[in-house]
Amino acid sequence: MILVVVRIDDTTWSTIVTEHCNGSRQSPINIVSASAVGNETLTAFTFTKYGDNSTMKNIKNTGKTVMVMLTSGVQVTGGALSEAYDSLQFHLHWGNGTSVPGSEHTVDGTRYPMELHIVNAKSSLIGNTTAAVADGTGLFHLSLRPDEYINITHDAISLDEFLEGVDRTKYYRYLGSLTTPNCNEAVVWTVFKDPIKVRQDLVIHIDHNSTSDLMTNVFRNIQPDNNWVVTTQGRPASGASTMCSSLGPMALA
Repeated sequence: MILVVVRIDDTTWSTIVTEHCNGSRQSPINIVSASAVGNETLTAFTFTKYGDNSTMKNIKNTGKTVMVMLTSGVQVTGGALSEAYDSLQFHLHWGNGTSVPGSEHTVDGTRYPMELHIVNAKSSLIGNTTAAVADGTGLFHLSLRPDEYINITHDAISLDEFLEGVDRTKYYRYLGSLTTPNCNEAVVWTVFKDPIKVRQDLVIHIDHNSTSDLMTNVFRNIQPDNNWVVTTQGRPASGASTMCSSLGPMALA
């Protein structure tokens, strides 16, 4: 018997999951802040039950990330979204804890130690994630970049506390994809400009052992630039591309 060992990582996804992973709007991307197009429709969000300290249902190590499932009723509206989006879960991406930072998105070429994704789906889909990934704006991702650790003083915390210090009125917006297979191009990305502080009770334990293949370097590399249009708050510059208007009603995935 001949045993052939094949290494499968994000560099091979486009050949294994060809339907989506080699598409034209793949995530993550490098956001060039000076190139972001002003869009006045990108208003503030309304966060429902983000102040409730009982919404975090459970936390688990999936073997690929640390994921926290949320109870029903947690929602995001506003921010030029086409409808309300239900917040389903959040999870983390990271590097090896020492030499390799692990945020997925970069801003002006800077990669942060970790990245947190709050995953949302259109409320009208009633939790049907199959329908959500088939919808070009079915998912809405809130992306935040942790840059240090802080302790907490009580057991139960809310999403608002977890996002403390982040100005949620300042963000970048673009249409992209899931950053794991099947890489469905169904995500409205909102990348907040401010980094967050990671609470130690939520992360619990992240393996910093660079020899571990299981829980290190849990991120996808930056994808090719396909003439991305990234928008942000403000008036468009004179003569700016009108493509930005089509990016307004996006969902956070």
